[in-house]
Amino acid sequence: MKRSRDKAASELFAALYPRLAGWCRRLVDDDETAHEIASEAFTRLWARWTSVEEPRGFLYVTAANIVRDHWRKMERERRAMRHVTTEAALRTHTEASDPSVRLLVQSLPERLRVPILLHYYADMPIREVSALTGRKEGTIKADLHAAREALRAHLRKSLDHTL
Repeated sequence: MKRSRDKAASELFAALYPRLAGWCRRLVDDDETAHEIASEAFTRLWARWTSVEEPRGFLYVTAANIVRDHWRKMERERRAMRHVTTEAALRTHTEASDPSVRLLVQSLPERLRVPILLHYYADMPIREVSALTGRKEGTIKADLHAAREALRAHLRKSLDHTL
């Protein structure tokens, strides 16, 4: 029984792996990632080998789910890179235009500085700042308020010293 099951699994792998990997390759545009996805789909099939009625369908649905997860991960990485480059560009622009504002924002604690940079300098809505930081929208609003108050207090103090 085990031998016939192993033989069936071997034959299935030989028959379907190249097509599955090729299909994944067209979806992810990378050979190595496509082979990783196809291999993972087969690994998940082997874990359920005795309970899967339609192995081919199981493989393609599983691979499609893994591809979707891959696309999501790539999008998160692209977004993170955009934000890093945007922040760097803003930092350069702010340094050139008003070093005192840059220093004020830079002096804020990170939990206040990041929302300020993303919301006001990168022009992101609070919802997106919340998603990127993994914090609730209400928390982001409170942090933005606290940051504005801290900056306002510092600016008042600076004005009082100049007058």
